[in-house]
Amino acid sequence: MYDSLGTQSGVPRPSLNPQPNPFGNAFYGAGSGLIRGGLGAYGEKILGSSSEYVQSNISRYFSDPQYYFQVNDQYVRNKLKVVLFPFLHRGHWTRITEPVGGRLSYKPPIYDINAPDLYIPLMAFGTYVVLSGFLMGLLGRFSPEALSLQFTWGLGCWFGQVLVLKLMLYTLGSGEAPLLDMVAYGGYAFTGVCVNILGRIIWSFSYYFLMTWTALSMGVFLVKTMKRVLFAEVRSHASSMHNYCLLLLALAQIPLFIFLGWIKA
Repeated sequence: MYDSLGTQSGVPRPSLNPQPNPFGNAFYGAGSGLIRGGLGAYGEKILGSSSEYVQSNISRYFSDPQYYFQVNDQYVRNKLKVVLFPFLHRGHWTRITEPVGGRLSYKPPIYDINAPDLYIPLMAFGTYVVLSGFLMGLLGRFSPEALSLQFTWGLGCWFGQVLVLKLMLYTLGSGEAPLLDMVAYGGYAFTGVCVNILGRIIWSFSYYFLMTWTALSMGVFLVKTMKRVLFAEVRSHASSMHNYCLLLLALAQIPLFIFLGWIKA
């Protein structure tokens, strides 16, 4: 149709190649350049700064989770001795530092007996649940619901221990300790509780002696650790306030161990 029209005189043929619009190209080039050069750089700056902010805060409060699992058999044996028999620990209680990337960083547990780890607390908590279920079976009280309740209350006590440690840090003016450090220190209590339940399974009368010993040992361990490691930078509070908080922390281990060792069924 268009071909037939184009052959007639006075009828213009539609152009198949329209002329480019110089103003449209100019605005398009300027707009795309602005987006790529200006807004893109600005967005990258925002995302980069926020990413650095998030990473710095994560490393500040949570640390690297892999750090807490760098353990070996020798470390586990020595750490259990320190937790269960802190009176026999003749070495220092401060953590070992090393320069990394121009700043000081703590050595992992495999190289430092005073470093916190999550391997022992997690294994101890799992063992605590298994031993609790076994004791329930011996007492004729086992049921999936009872074991689930024991598991839930054990996690609740762990969370409460961590919360107490964090509140003490804030009270004494130092609340910047990594959260996973607090989780590790609070979870060491399950090592003593496992000893208590195992003693109750073997000989019920040994439970009371073991419970007293492990609760006292855990209190001494936490006092030594908090005093030498986490409270080292606290200088704004009087020493009496410091000592009272440590004493309350040690005494709080007694009801905690009694509650964890009490089989609910």
